[in-house]
This record gives sequence, C-alpha cells and structure tokens, in this order.
Amino acid sequence: MADQAAPAPGGQRLSTREAAERLGVKPETVYAYVSRGLLTSRRAPGGRGSTFDAKEVDALVRRTRRGQPAADDATVAGVAAVRTGITLIGKDSYYFRGVDATELARRYGYEEAAEWLWTGEMRPGTRFAAPDQALAAAERAVGALPAHSGLTDRLRAAAVAAAAADPLRFDLSETTVIASARGLAATLVGALPAAGGTPAATAPLARHLWSRLTTRAADEASVRALDAALVLLMDHDLAASTLAVRVAASARAHPYAVVSAGLGALEGPLHGAASGLAHRMLTEALDRGSAAAVVADHLRAGRRIPGVGHRLYAGEDPRAQALFRLLEDVPQAGPALRTAREVAALAGRHAALHANVDLALAVLSVSSGMPAEAGETAFAIARTAGWIAHALEEYQERPLRMRPSGIYTGSRPPQPLP
Repeated sequence: MADQAAPAPGGQRLSTREAAERLGVKPETVYAYVSRGLLTSRRAPGGRGSTFDAKEVDALVRRTRRGQPAADDATVAGVAAVRTGITLIGKDSYYFRGVDATELARRYGYEEAAEWLWTGEMRPGTRFAAPDQALAAAERAVGALPAHSGLTDRLRAAAVAAAAADPLRFDLSETTVIASARGLAATLVGALPAAGGTPAATAPLARHLWSRLTTRAADEASVRALDAALVLLMDHDLAASTLAVRVAASARAHPYAVVSAGLGALEGPLHGAASGLAHRMLTEALDRGSAAAVVADHLRAGRRIPGVGHRLYAGEDPRAQALFRLLEDVPQAGPALRTAREVAALAGRHAALHANVDLALAVLSVSSGMPAEAGETAFAIARTAGWIAHALEEYQERPLRMRPSGIYTGSRPPQPLP
C-alpha cells in the first residue's frame, strides 16, 4: 500500500488513513491540520505518503474531547470557525459555492437556485410541491393557533406538523433530505393563510408566497423582486440561525428539526425581525412626508436607525444593491424607494452607514401593501434553503462535534444544601 506507516525512531508512526480514523475525520482533513500547524507530518520511506506521530494525534483527539475547537475546524479571534463550502463573503460581494450570489438571483428563481445549492446541478424550471399529508397537517396546526399569531409563529407550527407527517424524516441520506426539503419549503408557504388569489399549482414558489403576504394583484416586476430576494437571502455564512442549524445537525436532528432550530434563532429582534423595524420606519416617514424627521427621532431617542449598517460590509450591502435595482422597475415602489435612499443618505452623514438588505426588504413590503412581518417571513422561507445546505454538510462530519465546554463561574463546591 502507498500510505502504510513504517517503524521510525521516536515513537509510533501512523499512516494518513490511520490518523484520520483516530481523529474521526476524512484523510483530506488530516492534511488541512498540517497546513494549519495542528499536526506535523513526515514522508514515509520511499517518499510515498506521509506518517504522523501517534502521540501528537492522540493529543489532538484529547483537545477536541475537552471541548476545544473541533479538530476539523479552526479559530478566528478566539471564536470557533466552521469549515464550509457554501458561502464566501467578500469585501463588497458574496458568493454561493463560488458563484456571485447577485448574478444567481438575477438569472434564476428561488427553487432553481435552492436545488442547485443542494445538488450542484441547475435544473431550469424546477418547482417544489407540498406533499398532501404534510400540507394538510400543517394547515390544521396553523389553523389552531390564536388569531393574533404572527406569520413566523405559523411557520414554526407548520414545520413541526410537516415533520410529524413524514415517516422518513429520520432518514438522513442526501437524497431523502433533499426530497424532504423540497416538500417542506412548499409546505411552509402553502400553510400560510391566503391573503390574495390562489395562483396555479405550477406557479413559482415566490408567486405563492406573494398571495400569502398581500391582497394586491401580482405584477411581474414585483414578483420578480420577491423571487430575487428569496435567492439573495438563501444563505449568509454562519449567521446565528445557521449556527443553531449546524448544532442541531451535529446531533443528527432530522431536516424538519434543523429548520425549526433555525426558525427559533431567527425570531430574535437582532436577526430576522430587523426588516420589520425598517418597514415601520419607512411607513412613518411616508406618512409624515419626512425621512429627516423620523431619523432625527431615532437618534434623539438613542435608537439605532433600522435598515442601515452591516458588520460584514464596509459599503452598501450587495443584497440591498441588487434588490434596489429590481425595485426601480416597480412603479408603485417609487415613493418608498426614494424615502429609503434618503434615510441611507442621512445615516451616512451621521456615521459610515449604508443601506442593508433589511431596508430593501422594507421597500418591497411597504410598496406592496404587505404587513411589517412580511420581510421576516420571506427571510425565513429563503433561509430554509441555506439551512438545509448546511445540514447536508454537517451530516458528513463527526457527530456531536459541536459540543463546547462551559467555563464555570459559580460558587465553588462544596456549598451547604439549600
């Protein structure tokens, strides 16, 4: 064999295969450890393959078991950094599997882009369909919620109900997970109460979502903007909800539970709900006829200006740029679009802030007669594709690898019994 370990002075040597088995990773990952200085290698006699010090490998195994960064990850500024091949964020752009995400959104619809993200194959005209039993269960669950329940409340209920209706949910093979994901995305949309007319069953998922978010008739330019927004929002590296998804997938939770974990994290006001704040700000500015007055009120109250600034981009969020360009083709979006740009200009005078995707989503929702939570709903539906892509990656990793150790700061034992 080309990669067998040979006896060598200084202790036991392991082949690449043996080191990978002991670490619980792929052979390719072992060489990644070498490049990051986590392991040292030595050429095997004859120059064929590499060998590794068994003691050094075992020490790395112990570090991982003690809760230090997973052996197949690294650390960035002291925070665990998970290796992923899904999204790369650049200075003023971002990429899905190496492809410019804004270009992908310009050319393809959500279902096509999601299918490609999962399988690596582009199938033009792809449509997702909700399984009858899953949709019926989801509709019953959503219908049982209190009347004041929000759209994201309904999405979480629909995900749980759809899971209960799928006896194959525990099959984590790639083919079955992707099939479940297609059905789940369509079920989440289909289970929401209809606001407008019911589109044809073969209509794109974005068209079905439009009918759940507004009573206004769907025009091609507006639905195209919504469809592009879904593609733009599919993934954005390890956001809080995506990290929750990776943890759940590490524990081998099924895809419905994985999406439920993401929906739970998305509920926070600092993540998915941010577009609702921008929606209310734009609505107030339009009602008062002054973006300046509304921005001034936010600053006076010590509140952040919604829809501006992003810690990953020094300039304007590329997702906002792409969506703004599409909204320029929507006549009824004109007033909200002008107001949003006034807000961004004013915020830029106050600090180095630029429009982000939440502000662009707010323009879409305000100009389309959608409720304030429409942006969050679109965000959740869109991100389902990315969550499934991350789950598929995590299912290929060592189980339960995302198990950090807590640093205890409580009273030292023994303490008296209360």
